[in-house]
Amino acid sequence: MDIAVVKETLEGEARVALVPDAVGKLVAAGHRVAVHPGAGLLAQFFDSEYEEAGASLDADVTDGADVVCSVQPMTPDRLRALAPGTATLSFLPALQNPDLVTAFRDAEVTAFSLELVPRISRAQAMDALSSQALVSGYRCAIVAAGLLRRFFPMNMTAAGTVQPAEVVVLGAGVAGLQAIATSKRLGAVVRAYDVRAAAAEEIRSVGAKAIELELESLEGKGGYAGEMNEDRAARQRDLLTPYIAAADVLITTAAVPGRQAPMLVTAEMVEQMKPGSVVVDLAAESGGNVEGSQPGSIVAIGDAQVWGGQNVPSQMPGPASRLLAQNVLNLLTLMSAEDGAFAPDFDDEIVDGACVTHAGEIHHQASRELIEGPAADEPATGVQA
Repeated sequence: MDIAVVKETLEGEARVALVPDAVGKLVAAGHRVAVHPGAGLLAQFFDSEYEEAGASLDADVTDGADVVCSVQPMTPDRLRALAPGTATLSFLPALQNPDLVTAFRDAEVTAFSLELVPRISRAQAMDALSSQALVSGYRCAIVAAGLLRRFFPMNMTAAGTVQPAEVVVLGAGVAGLQAIATSKRLGAVVRAYDVRAAAAEEIRSVGAKAIELELESLEGKGGYAGEMNEDRAARQRDLLTPYIAAADVLITTAAVPGRQAPMLVTAEMVEQMKPGSVVVDLAAESGGNVEGSQPGSIVAIGDAQVWGGQNVPSQMPGPASRLLAQNVLNLLTLMSAEDGAFAPDFDDEIVDGACVTHAGEIHHQASRELIEGPAADEPATGVQA
């Protein structure tokens, strides 16, 4: 198949969809890869590396491509330059951007969304949300350590003992566990909480103390947390307040793709933190776990600094791109026929689940219901499906 790697145009996006190592594997498998000049430069992957891996450099990279790979979704202007039947593979927040889904449909482009890859065992190597969450979790712990004007680890010196920083992490998914592990490696005392009872053992496995609130567990689909009603949310905030007030650093990582992030921490709770405390809200882009956080900004709430995450994986574009490229490589391999042609099998639940548009129609049921309304012959899934 002919694979194109485009240069990202979104401001602040430094990642690239395929790195030279992944390109080399695709070329070795008999595929042709064309890369837009400078596509990997911000992630420190140079054109010469792509050429050495067997790619061609082409400013008109999408001409004749079977599949176009990018990190961010193609814009409507770029979609119009694609031939009908071309496939794209990228992050594509379908339910948050119905106008873009409509543009893909009208361009007769087959769009695959990395967010929609099913969370099943067979798809773990294609799970870009998890790979990028790993980067985000590490990065947010480093940000917190950089903003906090004191040591994370205990230090015992002739001049006296410096006590370790107290860190609280809310959310123990991939990002949360990486934030916990990184904070522990830096020497902090870490406590963590997740609404899923099963997460307590995972929290302890990376060296933190699990906060036990004696509330009902909220287990959702695909390993995510279930939805929380307002009564439980209020009780949870009351019970978490003393832990947050005692912390030097609060890191929040609770987010579910396709939904607004749950508001876990009120401004009043942050105001009870000590002078010089740091709050890192990794979910700021999707509504925020912390009331008042702003994506891409540091704001003061009480005596604390509150850092709102914005495209956090792109802040470490090299490792983020390497992990993402492996996910993309695995998906492309899955959608390749024995003769090397691009032939996605829509009977495969991974291919079917990740497809947003195909053949001039909206393939993803929840997006189709949101844009066109439910068909008479199929049950409604709701826009959060």
